[in-house]
Amino acid sequence: MTESVSTPTSTDIRRVLHDVFGFGGFLPNQSDIVTAILARNDAFVVMPTGGGKSLCYQLPAHMMDGVCMVISPLISLMKDQVDAALATGLRAAFLNSSLSAPQKRRVESQLAGGELDLVYVSPERFAMPEFIALLKRVSLSFVAIDEAHCISEWGHDFRPDYLNLARIITEFPQTSVTAFTATATDRVQQDIVAKLGLRSPHVVRASFNRPNLFYKVIPKEKPSEQILRFVRSHTGESGIVYRTTRKSVEQTADYLARHGIKALPYHAGLDDTARARNQDVFNRDDADVIVATIAFGMGIDKSNVRYVLHGDLPKNIESYYQETGRSGRDGEPAQCLLLFGYGDIPKMRYFIDPIENDDERNRALRCLNDMVRYATIFACRRKQLLNYFGEPYAATGDETCCDICAGQVESVDATRDAQIVLSAIARTGNRFGINHIVAVITGDASDRLRQLGHDRIKTFGVGQDQDKRHWRGLIDNLLAQGIIRQTTGDYPVLQLEAKAQQVLFEGRTIEMLKTQRLAARPARRPAVSSAGPYNAALFDQLRELRRKLATEQGVPPYVVFTDRSLHEMARFFPVDAGDMLRITGVGEFRLARYGGPFMETIRAFRKAHPNVECVDS
Repeated sequence: MTESVSTPTSTDIRRVLHDVFGFGGFLPNQSDIVTAILARNDAFVVMPTGGGKSLCYQLPAHMMDGVCMVISPLISLMKDQVDAALATGLRAAFLNSSLSAPQKRRVESQLAGGELDLVYVSPERFAMPEFIALLKRVSLSFVAIDEAHCISEWGHDFRPDYLNLARIITEFPQTSVTAFTATATDRVQQDIVAKLGLRSPHVVRASFNRPNLFYKVIPKEKPSEQILRFVRSHTGESGIVYRTTRKSVEQTADYLARHGIKALPYHAGLDDTARARNQDVFNRDDADVIVATIAFGMGIDKSNVRYVLHGDLPKNIESYYQETGRSGRDGEPAQCLLLFGYGDIPKMRYFIDPIENDDERNRALRCLNDMVRYATIFACRRKQLLNYFGEPYAATGDETCCDICAGQVESVDATRDAQIVLSAIARTGNRFGINHIVAVITGDASDRLRQLGHDRIKTFGVGQDQDKRHWRGLIDNLLAQGIIRQTTGDYPVLQLEAKAQQVLFEGRTIEMLKTQRLAARPARRPAVSSAGPYNAALFDQLRELRRKLATEQGVPPYVVFTDRSLHEMARFFPVDAGDMLRITGVGEFRLARYGGPFMETIRAFRKAHPNVECVDS
């Protein structure tokens, strides 16, 4: 929708972007979204985690009269979001069930009195008639709906409370609405737009590419030891370790803690108080690692997570993408490591096989095979992820992209072994499971195998030079590539697909990955950010100062300054206001509030290290 009101110019917008938020330019798509909101048009935005969504509504909230209402289901996240908004000079607050009655009355009074620029509310709050009545007395600048996929029954996290949000446009027809979501298929997009009643919305589907993330897969052997080595290589950095079960979460967190790592568990089996406490400790950098099931993530806005490690195979690409996306939200380099073992596949199939609906079960199997393919095929990891979401990507061999592009992975020709497997399946009539086929190939003749006469077929024993683990791994690889398939039910069997003929008779080659292991001793990582090299010693001092100030003010450290801001300070050594304002993320409000102690620390560092110079830009 559009009103005949004065729309800020691009010069005005960029002035606020620089002076308030400390950014010299927008991330992709941000400018279009901000312009649409300032023009009071409805909008629908698909923007992956780390794409800079909050700025898209915080910047207009700075420039527009009235209050912006953000509707979000993430109650545990609202305080941190408000703290971040306050750090830019916005008058912000939240209303949810975590507040006491006096606290609620104070926020409602501020809202009614026009004392807020931004208010976060839950969908349940918007459903209350008395809250609607309060909003009728307020000048709403616009409404932003976060996690908008929750309104769609076709989305991955449908919530009935979101259906009430269709009342927004009915109750407030002069107010524009912007719906944000991190993932949405075309079907979900159409459903969201229809249910909310968005009026000719400006539609943005941002790229799913996260260029600052490095993707790596290594063979899963002794996961606890591998996780410990990786975490030690990131000493002093924040990270998330995902495990599949509550038991493995507890065991991994305990193992890391016994080896001197500040690690805490997070899973649905913990009570609300314990989960909230562990998340808060992690958000405030008082613990380096959170070990979690997939229950963790939706309620975190921590920007300085430097790595995400999956100790087990995720159930699908979408989950993996969302979970890895919780690293590097500040735009700085981050690592995404997956420990892949073929032994995880039967564990996942154990949960898939009992699914009664054939379509749902087959879809789950396809998703699992997509995940196995990602881990086992010699192809750029980033390209595979983006292709899954329908986004083309031309892999350029960029060594910052993934382990394959960086030359850390070797490809081994497994065509002959693949032909052995396919021949064994064909010669046994496409009627036997994995263990039987492996027994035929390795010459492990049981009484049943002899009774069937399978010890007399041509492929019997031809693969006894390799262990059974090799053949099981190859079978899973062929399943992932769609060359064979596995039936469902109590006794799943292997069957050839049409592609198998290409391998057997038409010269198609099969490759398996030979991946580099983690070093026994963690390598010392160079001090390099997105801006280039920086002084690690100064960065450590600035980070400690940030932690001290954040503790005093009761906010997460990244609310004071992000890692990216500290990296640039440790690169360019700003010691006056003019230089500090050239640092990414340092606006006038943050400079006035926090700049003094940081410039003082930099001056002291330069005095103590007269021979150390900043890196010339």
